[in-house]
Amino acid sequence: MIQPLKRIRSIDDLKLVAAHCEHVLTLFSGGLDSTYALKCLVDSGCRVTALTVDLGEGINAADLQQITAHFGAELLVIDGQQAFAEDAVLPAIRANARYMGIYPISSSLSRPIIARFAVETALRLGCNAIVHTANQSQNTLRRLNGAIAQLGYAGYYGTPYEYTAISREEKIEALRAAGLPHFQARGISGDANLWCREFESGSLDNPESFWVPESLFDWTVAVDPAPVSSELSIRFDGGRPVAIDGEVLPLVELIAHLNRRVGAFGIGRYCGLEHLEQGEKVLEVREAPAAMVLLEAYRHLETAVLDAELLREKLHMEQLWVREAIEGRWFTPLRAATDRFIQETVQYVSGTVNYRLRAGAADVCAIRADAPLYLTDRDSWEKDIAAQRSSRQLSLPTNSVLDASKLLAEEN
Repeated sequence: MIQPLKRIRSIDDLKLVAAHCEHVLTLFSGGLDSTYALKCLVDSGCRVTALTVDLGEGINAADLQQITAHFGAELLVIDGQQAFAEDAVLPAIRANARYMGIYPISSSLSRPIIARFAVETALRLGCNAIVHTANQSQNTLRRLNGAIAQLGYAGYYGTPYEYTAISREEKIEALRAAGLPHFQARGISGDANLWCREFESGSLDNPESFWVPESLFDWTVAVDPAPVSSELSIRFDGGRPVAIDGEVLPLVELIAHLNRRVGAFGIGRYCGLEHLEQGEKVLEVREAPAAMVLLEAYRHLETAVLDAELLREKLHMEQLWVREAIEGRWFTPLRAATDRFIQETVQYVSGTVNYRLRAGAADVCAIRADAPLYLTDRDSWEKDIAAQRSSRQLSLPTNSVLDASKLLAEEN
């Protein structure tokens, strides 16, 4: 029996699904693409719920409500910050999750959490379809589709922009005609959450010659007066960051604190290429001050407490973990298995890492592990180990040693 297709890949697919579904859930950011998709859905006559998952990017609920109300759609805003921090960011810290070892991954972490909220909400509301608005040049497409499928959602799902390319000008004009004139052409697109702010397109399109406007940055902008230096202490317990300068903080607050504190020194900007599904590369710029210092501090601490061979194998597992995340295979047995391997190591990672912050750099000035393998006094260790290793007596098996006196007696 041929199974019916469930993937939405074009505007025609979207209109067909909307015409035959009683209730559609659409992921909604309030941006041009998601607003145009919302218009298409409502124009097709189905009931629409627009879902916004707040992962710490600072959403404007009033603006979202104004747009959805204009089209007669229901808006649902979910605070997903705690779930994102616990279920995605914390495992990423433990996996030292950097793309090719260059920059901290971000949307690879957020998309599975958004997809999980979408599937849970669609099932609760009885929605027949889940719509998102990623396009072919965005890795979000396979990450959302992959997560929704892996979670076993049985309805229609996908994006109308996979096979249908509509210019920003066309979308802007269509929304202006529908009574929403405030959308404007935008050269650079961005994505943000509590862990990272990333940017692509526009003046960042060509890796051979690109320009990064300073206005893109928020956490790493220069402050006035500029801080000269600062001491920073980060405490981990069982692989979990728990305190800053001795003050215990919930994970979401701890990350927000570090983004402001470390970012004030201009620390945590990244630039790098990322591959698309078919291997093409695109340039991305991001800022992630908290990620920079937390990933580095975690590496210092685990290096202090874990056996070298275990660390070598963990390095391999980390890139396997990252690969599964960026390829949109978050909810699969392989990623779960690599996560369990990494989880086995976290019980030993407790201690404190101290930094001295200065303009553009965070210098490590102390690593204090609760159960360290490192030496604290090398001279004393050299003396002790030499004494231990020299206090031995060579011996040979008795059956292999000739008795000299017996030998002499036989010769005489």
